[in-house]
Amino acid sequence: MAALALIRERVKQCEADDVAILCCPEGILGGLADYSADQMLIAIATRRIASVLAPLASDAVTTIVGFTELGDDGALYNSAAVLHRGTIAGVYRKQHPAIRRSVYAAGTETPVFHLNGVTFGIVICYDSNFSEPARQVAEQGALVLFVPSNNGLPRLRACEEIAAQARQCDVARAIENRMWVVRADVAGESGDLVSAGASAIVRPGGSVMLAAQPFSEDFLVVNLDHADSRT
Repeated sequence: MAALALIRERVKQCEADDVAILCCPEGILGGLADYSADQMLIAIATRRIASVLAPLASDAVTTIVGFTELGDDGALYNSAAVLHRGTIAGVYRKQHPAIRRSVYAAGTETPVFHLNGVTFGIVICYDSNFSEPARQVAEQGALVLFVPSNNGLPRLRACEEIAAQARQCDVARAIENRMWVVRADVAGESGDLVSAGASAIVRPGGSVMLAAQPFSEDFLVVNLDHADSRT
């Protein structure tokens, strides 16, 4: 509920600032099941996604929300739902759940969305290390790739190095597909996990337009109405 309240405040900010699409980090609702003592406690059944996200409904703002999905097949998926005017426009399921092992099953679909005058696709965190998912959405006409991420890792991991690697992936995917890449990452500390944060907006040419300050909460906005969508 605290996460929903936080996202709702961001939705209100977007409404006030005429921001049409809000992208939240991976697993913003409940965190990641791989780190949860009770995975079913944080999981949201597919049929309940719309009702759980109902408090975030807006006539002006489309919101991308990361969460753990309990599929109709009984499997857990690391998912991102697209909430548009109170309805679920679609759900993307992470195709590469983890480097080594994960409680999540792998998704198989790469949908694109035509909303608020923008055609966009989604990949989640580690998916951005691979060219194929981004290429698939670009071939379907996507001009923007949103990357909900959660780079919160045990303290012994080099979190700043992880953030730098994520940035390199964003630049590569942008150049390969001539598309905008928008990453929304967690930042700071939570229990035993820490993240430097890799939130950024990368132009299709590969240059970084905006980047969040390390270890800090931030809110990055780009106006595509005043930018060449392919440069």
